[in-house]
Amino acid sequence: MLEAYGLSDLGCVRKNNEDYCLLAPDLGLYIVADGMGGARAGEHASQLASETVAEFIWKAGNSDAQTLVKAFEEANRAVKDAASHDAGMEGMGTTLVAVLEAGEDLLLASVGDSRAYLFQDHHLMTVTEDQTWVNEVGRRLGIDEDTLKGHPLRHVLTMAIGVSSPLRILSYKIRPNPDDYLLLCSDGLHGVVPLEKMEEVLKSKQSFEAKCHSLIDAARTAGGPDNITVVLLRARTPEQGST
Repeated sequence: MLEAYGLSDLGCVRKNNEDYCLLAPDLGLYIVADGMGGARAGEHASQLASETVAEFIWKAGNSDAQTLVKAFEEANRAVKDAASHDAGMEGMGTTLVAVLEAGEDLLLASVGDSRAYLFQDHHLMTVTEDQTWVNEVGRRLGIDEDTLKGHPLRHVLTMAIGVSSPLRILSYKIRPNPDDYLLLCSDGLHGVVPLEKMEEVLKSKQSFEAKCHSLIDAARTAGGPDNITVVLLRARTPEQGST
């Protein structure tokens, strides 16, 4: 059983919000997506992909890893199809990271560079792997981290929903302890706020919702160059319920 709260913020620079978050506790499903494309295409891609995943899982009636992967594949087809029928949507795509409850386990899937973190024993650990040029090419070439931070290809994705075929979906399974946190976020947070600062917020004695607001505020304080989206989940036992 998960307690969940999500926020999405425009940031300090962008004029529209291409991020999207979906919380569907009845399905045990939680999603963050970061869209891209001209005009409002990015907004459309992130919402369409997220809602397609939710609809697929609802219709399937299953909470297993294969269903989650198939839902991502269906989202990929939906975004590509929408773009092919509307010139204004051409080239749109989105990242996608999702958590699906499956008994005591949490199933995760990701495409792109929106991330999932596990906060356990007062430490924040990255669960997902970025599908980016920096992570999959730059680091393997041995380019040092300081150079990568300013590299002209640092924002290039190697995989995205709606623009990649075949789609390479990364899957994970974790079993959190009661009161562990799982953080889903777009790169408007993790690309701007240091891991240590995010960890500091989660360690604080703030309320559950206040932690979410503090993470958004930290990104805005750091300049907020991109849209910022966070979904914070807390593992609870059935006896604990939600607070």
